[in-house]
Amino acid sequence: MTDKYAVIGNPIAHSKSPLIHQAFAKQTGQDISYDAILAPLDGFEATIHELIKQGYKGVNVTVPFKFKAFHLAKELKERALEAGAVNTLIFNDESILGDNTDGAGIVRDIELNLGIPFAGKRILLIGAGGAAEGVLRPLLACSPDILVITNRTLDNAISMVKKIEEQGGYRFGSVNACAFDNLRGQAFDIVINATSAGLTDASLPLPETIFSPQVLAYDMMYGRETPFMAFARSHGANVADGLGMLVEQAAEAFYVWRGVRPETQSVMQQIRTLS
Repeated sequence: MTDKYAVIGNPIAHSKSPLIHQAFAKQTGQDISYDAILAPLDGFEATIHELIKQGYKGVNVTVPFKFKAFHLAKELKERALEAGAVNTLIFNDESILGDNTDGAGIVRDIELNLGIPFAGKRILLIGAGGAAEGVLRPLLACSPDILVITNRTLDNAISMVKKIEEQGGYRFGSVNACAFDNLRGQAFDIVINATSAGLTDASLPLPETIFSPQVLAYDMMYGRETPFMAFARSHGANVADGLGMLVEQAAEAFYVWRGVRPETQSVMQQIRTLS
């Protein structure tokens, strides 16, 4: 009997996750189906319970439901607990297990696929939502020189820093929060946009001074030239979208669900060819 999985978000029509997981299933010989499901903004929990009734084995969770998935899960893996956000749910009998594969995905994409190590680098992380929470600790575990979090609502970025300091395990001073206005004069080696601004083509109030020579400007969005990417490119940055992260975090989720780790390079090439 075919095991059913899905990705849930709002919006969701743009998602490449069904293509990716279908490619993984074909590659590994796993008998699964994978759907894209639009959940009402106020109906995430009801949607999950309906999918469980229909026999689904698990789901990926995307914007804007990663915090809701965290609170819905009855059990949490350590990396989900640390992030306070969930992007992968596993349904076992009456239990809902939450995991977060975003951090593993972005680290593999930037360090292995793009060949850029985080160690000793100055990193700017833009955003303080579920996507940013999911990657913060894995990025810090790569020993950057400093990681700065910036966000339109500064208090949310400050809260992320406080949680890191309370949890311990990272050297004091390696992470801090900064308002957009106070970024001028600071330069970074890697700038990561973890906001959903690209979905609405919204611009971010970033000063051009943040881009050091040979900087990587990385947008977690994929499949389009976002205003952030265009702005970074116009100021000499090396620009990458988040398709590699999407495929790598999907491979990690596939491994969590199926116990098989798929090869990712051919799938990335396939998705780019279709885009």
